[in-house]
Amino acid sequence: MFLTKRGYHFESETDTEAIVKLVHHLYSQHPDYSFRELVEQAIQQLEGAFALCFKSKHFPGECVAARRGSPLLVGIKTKTRLATDHIPIMYGKDHRPHGRGDMPSLMPRSDSTAEFQPMEDKEVEYFFASDASAVIEHTNRVIFLEEDDVAAVKDGALSIHRLRRSLDDPHGREIITLKMEIQQIMKGNYAYFMQKEIFEQTESVINTMRGRVNFETNTVVLGGIKDYIPEIRRCRRLMLIGCGTSYHSALATRQLLEELTELPVMVELASDFLDRSTPIFRDDVCFFISQSGETADSLMALRYCKQRGALIVGITNTVGSSICRESHCGVHINAGPEIGVASTKAYTSQFISLVMFALVMSDDRISHQARRLEIMQGLKNLDSLIREVLELDGRILELAKDLYEQKSLLIMGRGYNYSTCLEGALKIKELTYMHSEGIMAGELKHGPLALVDRAMPVMMIVTRDPTYQKCMNALQQVTARDGRPIIVCEKGDEETASYAYKTIEVPPTVDCLQGILTVIPMQLLSYHIAVLKGCNVDCPRNLAKSVTVE
Repeated sequence: MFLTKRGYHFESETDTEAIVKLVHHLYSQHPDYSFRELVEQAIQQLEGAFALCFKSKHFPGECVAARRGSPLLVGIKTKTRLATDHIPIMYGKDHRPHGRGDMPSLMPRSDSTAEFQPMEDKEVEYFFASDASAVIEHTNRVIFLEEDDVAAVKDGALSIHRLRRSLDDPHGREIITLKMEIQQIMKGNYAYFMQKEIFEQTESVINTMRGRVNFETNTVVLGGIKDYIPEIRRCRRLMLIGCGTSYHSALATRQLLEELTELPVMVELASDFLDRSTPIFRDDVCFFISQSGETADSLMALRYCKQRGALIVGITNTVGSSICRESHCGVHINAGPEIGVASTKAYTSQFISLVMFALVMSDDRISHQARRLEIMQGLKNLDSLIREVLELDGRILELAKDLYEQKSLLIMGRGYNYSTCLEGALKIKELTYMHSEGIMAGELKHGPLALVDRAMPVMMIVTRDPTYQKCMNALQQVTARDGRPIIVCEKGDEETASYAYKTIEVPPTVDCLQGILTVIPMQLLSYHIAVLKGCNVDCPRNLAKSVTVE
């Protein structure tokens, strides 16, 4: 409205166009301002999350970037050694005059004097990106910008400016050397990144446990939270907070956490958690689970909990991410870069990270030792069992050919496998644009059974865990209504298979880890259906990798 009144004509509905025109308006009002000052004035008028990078014909050879809420980093490439590993921060004054009428209020101008340059060679390149995987082929030296940082490049010199100083600000931004390799983010012989990431799960689960699980002594050490374990053991309750796939990984491990920690465990969707203004206490421990570490809802929920004095534990796959930096402690899941929008290997690694946390919490309890040993043995054999499941790829492709023209798919299970149903349905939805629903088998008679008939595709996950008899009851309810269930069951389980229209047989493992083996067929099924329907597997429509808007 402000810009329209001043004669600006908008060609789109995007907020991006409004930002550019706001900067142009400020430039016309203040032609003596530097490019950086114009951007600083503009972002003061913005609400919500953004990561912006500006170039202008009026300021050739200059680039200015700023962030709030969304991730942004600067990659630095030089041929010689750097003068310093810390870029000093410049600050504006702490007050702002009020604007008149509907004019935006402007900050006082402030000069930036300190600059970063290479020590001997003037050749330097800067790369601005929201994710490290975008710049890794050029440089492994990056600076992760913080909230409200403004980075400006002028005449080959980089300066970082902040609008206001806060008490806990460091004096500079550190240049971090990434350990990611370009080979890790290449597709190799796979058609899609998602396909590659599904098949990488034999290695990613090992990487998640490497250096943490000792199978000879049956001990687990999580270095990132080791010093906080006594405090966590004294807490009132555990809260697991995430969105989408990360929420499902929390749901998958809640039952085991309740069993081994003997603490009440709440699993929350970050957006709903904030909407309810959930009560948080100083003796709560809040886990924030996010592949990118930049998920906006999870990040806002983290700050909400932190302000109320709770202990914050981050579980992320991205070193240097916002959740990683703002947590008191955490676990890096070490799944490796995940390029496909639909999360696969991060889900199984988050799952294992939470299982390892449960094992750490119960290592001093004699009553849990037999259960711990059973789970440790399951973890030891997990990679070979995953390899066995991946060999079902051809069979799952044949199943996908039966399903890809269907309009809907119901996925049912209970107990440890309920989260697999939700995660499988989410993958079908986001990759194939087909309606799919994960249903708790215990709720079947309370409504969903009305959907079941011969024409409705139904998948059921029925494994030999404590809920087996209850799942068999639900299965018989489906077959009695002429349903033709596709059953995911344990290898050699002929009794269960006898009720099936088709089966996918996975190897048996300890009940609390079975969800890892049952979710992989769901990942493969959604992948194959998406390919058969001609969908963009790595970049589904309307979705992005880091969900940075709420």
